[in-house]
Amino acid sequence: MSRILVVGASGTVGSELVRLLQARGHAVAEATSRAPTRSGQVALDVVAGTGVDAAFAGVERAFLLAPPGYTNQDELLRPLIDAARRSGLRRVVLMTAMGADADEAAPLRKAERHLEQSGVPFNILRPNWFMQNFNTFWLHGILNGGTIALPVGQARGSFIDARDIAATAAALLSGDGLANQAFDLTGAQALDHDQVAAILSRVTGRAIRFQDIAPDAMRAGLVGAGVPPNYADFLVMILGYFKAGYSERTTDAVQQITGAAPRSFEAYAADYRSSWLV
Repeated sequence: MSRILVVGASGTVGSELVRLLQARGHAVAEATSRAPTRSGQVALDVVAGTGVDAAFAGVERAFLLAPPGYTNQDELLRPLIDAARRSGLRRVVLMTAMGADADEAAPLRKAERHLEQSGVPFNILRPNWFMQNFNTFWLHGILNGGTIALPVGQARGSFIDARDIAATAAALLSGDGLANQAFDLTGAQALDHDQVAAILSRVTGRAIRFQDIAPDAMRAGLVGAGVPPNYADFLVMILGYFKAGYSERTTDAVQQITGAAPRSFEAYAADYRSSWLV
């Protein structure tokens, strides 16, 4: 079994990935930007760039992602990729986002290219929008007004459960096959937000609806909630890509890599039902 570094170990994908890797018998180094409080944690502040070499010491494989809230993802990820190269890692799995490869000038694409050119065996995972956004980022509007308010019109998205992303990463980190390939990860079905609202309403017994709003209203709400203006601009921009139809495509990558079909939105909603009943 390998010792595997997981960056973002306390996050939506990372926490599930840690669980799955440990269940497979791997030793996991859980990166934390705070002082470690228990065995298995390693200090690594990706934003400050501290603790990088120590975090990679004794590691054979790594899962990397950029922390949310920052638009200079390439600058944050480059030192980690360089450390992986210096340490001679057997595999790096980098999570970016579906569509990251559409623009060579985009920060996430620059990070992907840096990994591709590093000489380290790699995989790139580009997941579509998370189902878990509805019980986290969009939760306030659902709880307080029964509304999913987004500037996306009637466009559809092949939302993916973060647990399926983690399962895909765990499979790739546990073997040596499928090296040096990138995969777009999606759910099996594309839904518009009226369909999402209908599923959530049915599962919770609450009246939940979708409201299409203007991009400027979305940006104002994000900034008002404390999101940095440049990151708010980024979120509004990628929601614009959603509205333009770029998030509708589905792939079979989860099934191909894990051997299991991705979870349906109905299954996700049933599992997280208590989130919308607070």
